[in-house]
Amino acid sequence: MANQPHFTAPSHNNQPHSGSDKRQFPQQGVPIIDGVNRLGLWTLYMKEVRRFIKVQTQTIWAPAVTTLLFLVIFTVAMGRGNREVLGVNFATFVAPGLIMMGMMNNAFQNASFSFLAGKIQGTIVDYLMPPLSTGEMMAGMIAGAVTRGVLVGLALAGAMLLWPGVTLTVAHPWAVLWFGLMGTVLLSLIGLLSSIWAEKFDHNAAVTNFVVQPLALLSGTFYVIDNLSPMFQSVSRMNPFFYVISGFRFGFLGQSDIGGTNEAVLHGALALGVLNAVLALLVYRVLKSGWKLKG
Repeated sequence: MANQPHFTAPSHNNQPHSGSDKRQFPQQGVPIIDGVNRLGLWTLYMKEVRRFIKVQTQTIWAPAVTTLLFLVIFTVAMGRGNREVLGVNFATFVAPGLIMMGMMNNAFQNASFSFLAGKIQGTIVDYLMPPLSTGEMMAGMIAGAVTRGVLVGLALAGAMLLWPGVTLTVAHPWAVLWFGLMGTVLLSLIGLLSSIWAEKFDHNAAVTNFVVQPLALLSGTFYVIDNLSPMFQSVSRMNPFFYVISGFRFGFLGQSDIGGTNEAVLHGALALGVLNAVLALLVYRVLKSGWKLKG
């Protein structure tokens, strides 16, 4: 038996077998991408942005014009006689709230469309297959929705500056940035959760019509809650949209109906940040579980 050929077990160290093959492959189960997949995250973000930019007439300019009509109607109906609210004319009072409402609504619309369209069109795999972690996928989609909200807000602000009687002077830049960001993130998270849950566009429309729109319209955009009865004031203070609208308005006017002091506004800002953190954790858990996304 000594003259039998000797066989050597094949090597599994994944080393190249010839000088012409310089590729080296990692062991099975060893991740290729370490840390944050920046390229993948940027690609997903740009996909979301380009999706609404291609139809910007519908996604940016049309919502801006629709929201601007609120300013026209309410100014004509309620702003006559030099009416003042919080020490400014009615048009200046209502303008920041309308800007924030437009930003929130469009952030929701953008985030609530992504997964839902993928499930209906059968392209959901385009979101689930790329080498992105749950947090990266969630961050990319929320960033895209926030970008749309900000662009709508800028379009609205530019248009309102041309409206007679409107003055948009920033009194507290931190409040404009914080409440603007937190408001759009809040609606992006709600929209993303709605997109995961919904199975058809009717479901998404139900969330818009019965949750988002009522909370937005009853958030103090067109009035101060001091004019309401004590019971409805308490109800308004349980509405998170109220703190977004009033805090954003505080950034421009230096006054709000959250409370009589700046400390009350800071408490509202902190509470809004905590709410977003809790909601983000919930959305992350649901997204990671694959509920209604993976068969």
